[in-house]
Amino acid sequence: MNEPLKETQNGNSQDSQKLRIAVVGGGPGGYAAAFLAADLGMQVTLIDPEVNPGGVCLYRGCIPSKALLHVAKLMEESQQARTWGIDFAAPKVDLARLRSWKESVVNRLTGGLGQLSKQRHVEYVRGMAAFENSNTLSVTKTDKTEVKLSFDRIVLATGSRPAIVPKLNLESSRLMDSTGALNLEDIPASLLVVGGGYIGLELGSVYAALGTRVIVVEMLPGLLPGADRDLVLPLHKRLEKMFEAILLNTTVASLKEDGNGIRAAFEGAAITDANREQVFDRVLVSVGRKPNSEIPGLDKTQVHVDARGFIEVNKQLQTADPSIYAIGDVVGEPMLAHKASHEGRVAVEAIAGHKVAFEPAAIPAVVFTDPEVAWCGLTETQAEKEKREIKVAKFPWGASGRAVTLDRPEGMTKLLIDSKTERVLGVGIVGAGAGELIAEGVLAVEMAALASDVAMTIHPHPTLSETVMESAEVFFGTSTHVYRPKRP
Repeated sequence: MNEPLKETQNGNSQDSQKLRIAVVGGGPGGYAAAFLAADLGMQVTLIDPEVNPGGVCLYRGCIPSKALLHVAKLMEESQQARTWGIDFAAPKVDLARLRSWKESVVNRLTGGLGQLSKQRHVEYVRGMAAFENSNTLSVTKTDKTEVKLSFDRIVLATGSRPAIVPKLNLESSRLMDSTGALNLEDIPASLLVVGGGYIGLELGSVYAALGTRVIVVEMLPGLLPGADRDLVLPLHKRLEKMFEAILLNTTVASLKEDGNGIRAAFEGAAITDANREQVFDRVLVSVGRKPNSEIPGLDKTQVHVDARGFIEVNKQLQTADPSIYAIGDVVGEPMLAHKASHEGRVAVEAIAGHKVAFEPAAIPAVVFTDPEVAWCGLTETQAEKEKREIKVAKFPWGASGRAVTLDRPEGMTKLLIDSKTERVLGVGIVGAGAGELIAEGVLAVEMAALASDVAMTIHPHPTLSETVMESAEVFFGTSTHVYRPKRP
């Protein structure tokens, strides 16, 4: 077991303009670090194999998936509109045009990042980097040429990749990871999603909206492991209507090619002989991600990699090698783009000699299903494990005028409050647009706001944001739209 890395500061703000910095990896963490370093006057080289910065998030993750989820939501709402007295004809999906639109979104955003790189005079090198030593990289460019470059500091932002289950690693074009699913090669008649985490549920929702028969298999007792169960419940109920089945406490024992499909064998207490094996047109395996820490030549440096493959860093994101920093997915959970971006900025500030540390009180998580699920800070599940004394205040969206006008009353907003100090320790939201609301919760936790601060903050009416305020009012037993006297 390696000893914890000590907190250090390198350089000073006066000589930072003389520093030559390399950032390996052009995702949200990498380009945020590169751009800030350039803004601070450093000489910056950004290394990535893609045409423009963006990384997995923009090319094969967050952005294309959210574009498709927007389409899925539109199709669902067109069906829901019948309840409101509006009938639309059955939608016709032009898959080629849908793919083209999705790619146009990706190209627009990545192209914009390319322009920002040029405006900041960031040297952008397309290729893959390997270490010669702690300060020198050998870059194999996409045109097969090789160049060696030396730097004062190097920031590793190499990200992560989909995890592979060895027994399910079937050589078949019908077996997909998240990248393959986003390519939208066709609309399969049936799809098995292995894994009930956010990636599987988001992509499963897209295919279900497009007309695919979707079955989700999750080995644990509930979807979205790690999220509070009361937040997951409204989503689970809605997905049960969208998907053909959600099989919990179930594993996939094997996958085999079977004519024009893949035969999956299931194991679990609820599995019977009748449903033990099924054939699917396509299978999506989404069981998590692994860090890209197998960087050639990394053993020529002092960088430490832990047993799970994560690069060890201190609060300034500095590795055991004083010249090398690491950020984002490659340094550990949660593997989120916004966490990587903030880490990138902290690393660069530390390199510049500023007194900084990455120690946020809350990092928001958002699942962009319908309804969305979002949370930050302390969760109720975590509080129970740690035996922390808290009080939970919940406001049901059935009492929200705005939620009812949207015909989406199934949501809920909850606050986790310290029993003694009345400080807001965590916020959880499930409902339409929860991802847009959670930032207020992050701010409350980060600034150590009290429940009274949230309750006294005037929110516009009628909005979903009011549910945050009214959750605080529930805590005091004074919510206008929910009669719930405060317990002694």
